[in-house]
Amino acid sequence: MKILFAKSDPEWTSLQKHLEHVGMAAKAFARYLEMDTDLAYMGAILHDIGKAHPEFQKRLTGKPTSSKVLRHEISSLFFLSAFPEETYPQLIEMVVGHHKSVKDDAGRKGLLDLDDGYDYIDYHLGKWESWSSDGIELLNILGISTPIISREKALENLDTALTYTQQLSSERGYSAWRGVLMGADHFASAVIHDTEKQITRVFKAPDLSFFNRQSELYPLSLNQDYLSPKTHSIVVACTGAGKTDFLFKRCNGRVFYTLPFQASINAMFKRLDKDLRETNPDLDIRVLHAASMVVERSNGEEESVLQSLFGSSIKVLTPHQLAAIAFGMKGFEALLLDLKGCDIILDEIHTYTGISQAIVLKLVQILKDIGCKIHIGTATMPSVLYRKIIEILGEDVLEVSLSNYELGQFDRHRVFKIDSIENADELIHQAIIDKQKVLVILNKVDRAQDVFDVLRERYSDVPALLLHSRFRRCDRNQYEKQLIGLDEYGEPTGEFNTSNEACIVVSTQIVEVSLDISFDIMITETAPLDALIQRFGRINRKRNSGTIGKIKNVYVAAPPENQKDARPYDLEVLKNTFKELPDGDVLHEKDIQRKIDIVFPAINFLNIEQHSKFKSDGRITIDKLTHVSKSILFELLEIDSVSCIRESDKDEYEESNFERRLELEIPVRYFSVCKMIQSKKGNKPFIIPDSAYDLARGLTVKEISDKNLDVKFQIL
Repeated sequence: MKILFAKSDPEWTSLQKHLEHVGMAAKAFARYLEMDTDLAYMGAILHDIGKAHPEFQKRLTGKPTSSKVLRHEISSLFFLSAFPEETYPQLIEMVVGHHKSVKDDAGRKGLLDLDDGYDYIDYHLGKWESWSSDGIELLNILGISTPIISREKALENLDTALTYTQQLSSERGYSAWRGVLMGADHFASAVIHDTEKQITRVFKAPDLSFFNRQSELYPLSLNQDYLSPKTHSIVVACTGAGKTDFLFKRCNGRVFYTLPFQASINAMFKRLDKDLRETNPDLDIRVLHAASMVVERSNGEEESVLQSLFGSSIKVLTPHQLAAIAFGMKGFEALLLDLKGCDIILDEIHTYTGISQAIVLKLVQILKDIGCKIHIGTATMPSVLYRKIIEILGEDVLEVSLSNYELGQFDRHRVFKIDSIENADELIHQAIIDKQKVLVILNKVDRAQDVFDVLRERYSDVPALLLHSRFRRCDRNQYEKQLIGLDEYGEPTGEFNTSNEACIVVSTQIVEVSLDISFDIMITETAPLDALIQRFGRINRKRNSGTIGKIKNVYVAAPPENQKDARPYDLEVLKNTFKELPDGDVLHEKDIQRKIDIVFPAINFLNIEQHSKFKSDGRITIDKLTHVSKSILFELLEIDSVSCIRESDKDEYEESNFERRLELEIPVRYFSVCKMIQSKKGNKPFIIPDSAYDLARGLTVKEISDKNLDVKFQIL
């Protein structure tokens, strides 16, 4: 048999193997969802059989004979009659839109976009009698008994598919079959020849017995309310009270665990992987690093929420990666199916503001509607936000909080107000003399880089580390490991967090969540009070009988004078926060809720209902087999929503496996890189000049420019 390929270099996956892999994944996904596994398999085989088209094979080798639009989905539809007629509707749904929206596609290449005047016969069907035999031979090998399909029948098959697609895409809702195929295709494309092994690990509930540990030091570990039959949970407790363990004890199935920052999910992933490995030796735990993937199109950009692997026992990610389903972005059907009925932990929910908060509230509504069990954790939360969440979840909610006595056991910080970070020289100097571990936190990456440069030069003999979100993931992994100061066996390395000598760490707000460090002194810019409390949790964090009642100092710099310098926060909130902080006195945990409600007496719950495709009344307002090419997230959120790679990493990236590609990516905001060229591999990262990246400082956004690209790499 002639060797046909489904993918070009570096994989060069044969078409037969790819269809087999997708077939395995589709059957597993369908079995979990209690859908017809035979139908799922047939859809998987049909979806790419059109890649047998000779022109597609030539394009894989870089030798196309035409520049016309060639859609392999259309080629696949010519083979529809190889399958039972009663399966046509589901098969068509799986095939027609597994890459593109069937109409209003970003590049106008959807099936119905092409329908008007498209050359189906001379170019696309082409020499059907000669090339269809390759597809038919492959179908027979894959267990689909297929006789010869005439030219007339092939065109009739296409017409059947067009008619059905036109009809279905005029209806509102979403296609579960499209979701199954997209999820399976993405899964198989990510792990390729490892599909058979990986598929045995999916859709298994994790053993969470590790979190049953108890200690008098952690009051929530002794709380038996986790046994409550209520579906949802909301837990308010200060850092170090055992909140994470309690939230996991509330889970019975597969878990999606969310945290607010890309960097914080990395640390939580490592923590869970280490804690659960003994009781879950084959645990499929995944971390989603990129909020989305943007694919360059001739007439715009298309954002995708397709996840690399569905069915994980535990998936660690940001809520933005889930909330994208609200906007009907590419892959939303697969994500919805993966989420259905799972336990969702929304941790540190207090850190969200503005449009992010509105999106998280919409997400809570959608997750509830699809049968998820929602567990919310927070160190501090404005009462008005708490009431809004309870309003959405209804009465079936377990509410847990600490008593005033328990809160009193967590008083750990004395707060001092200072004029600016620059005025903290003497404080840092004395801390170094006293062999203290110093943590300096800035609100913006560029500010953190500048302060780090100054301190590194001033204290050149003191270990110093910079941490923020815009490092290559492999570099950030290494720096986080250094910061935490533990080796792969959990033993102290004597670096930074486990050091007995002076050291300096400069960071952005990414250390607020999930990084288990305990430093001696903090100098920080003002942040909103709820986020600031979370920052304080990185100082004097170690909890044992000898540290309870011990107080350490945190120094907070006055907020700026204008909104531009206050970004990403609201200036008025920063001023109110600074006003509510004690100066020279202990910050008592029992007083924090009152202070929070003073700083946030009301919240402007921004209305995203008009943008969401999933309405509060249960309606779905998107046409079936379609998706939104460009989400409102681009316009409303400043998040690291895409990835970039250095020029010098391009070859390694394009020749590497899935995991190594992730390590080489740098999260970045779309508008910082949208004018740069993109790789055609992996997550389609934008290519940035090497001069924009420094191993110690990370990415410098203002250096991202075409003129800084290295000519030698462009030639190569």
